[in-house]
Amino acid sequence: MAAKYLGIVSDASHWLAVTSHLADYVRYCASVSSAPEDPSEPADNRGADPAATPAGGAGTGAPARPAGILVIAIVVALEATALLVAAIWYGSQLLTGAPVLSFWGAVFTLGLLLAFSAWLYAVSTFLFRGYRWPRAGALVAQLFTLTIGFPTLTGGYPLAGLAMLVPAVLAIVLLFDKRVIAFASRAGGAPPAL
Repeated sequence: MAAKYLGIVSDASHWLAVTSHLADYVRYCASVSSAPEDPSEPADNRGADPAATPAGGAGTGAPARPAGILVIAIVVALEATALLVAAIWYGSQLLTGAPVLSFWGAVFTLGLLLAFSAWLYAVSTFLFRGYRWPRAGALVAQLFTLTIGFPTLTGGYPLAGLAMLVPAVLAIVLLFDKRVIAFASRAGGAPPAL
């Protein structure tokens, strides 16, 4: 009987120790997430949305949206629009019966143009919002633009080549700007569970 009683007391003391540690943890979490006691101290803005930051950056500790982000987002959106226009033109040529070597190959090319256009619109939008993942997508898109722009420039179409090369080089330079990297560093959260 005494052994049984000592087992119950031991379990109860263990339970009290666990709840004591849990209460300490809750107090710690509350102190970390609450506003600072001294109004001169900056607030903790780790959970702040960088897209909600005004252009001047007034009032929050999150980095302000630099002009480079806007320029890169516009360049990528214009490239997406160019791909969409090319897809519409390509599709109209298919519908009017323009000769092609392979009909299904042409349909596949049309699908690729539409998919890349949608992807670049997503890259532009999420880069403007300050997410981290579109930086790589924007860089890859600019490298592809360079590989098309140089042959276009040297192949007898200097204006079209420059129209591709100048924005691509500008976007690449801005992608490595410290302010752009600091702003576009928001990690995407986990997808919601059903």
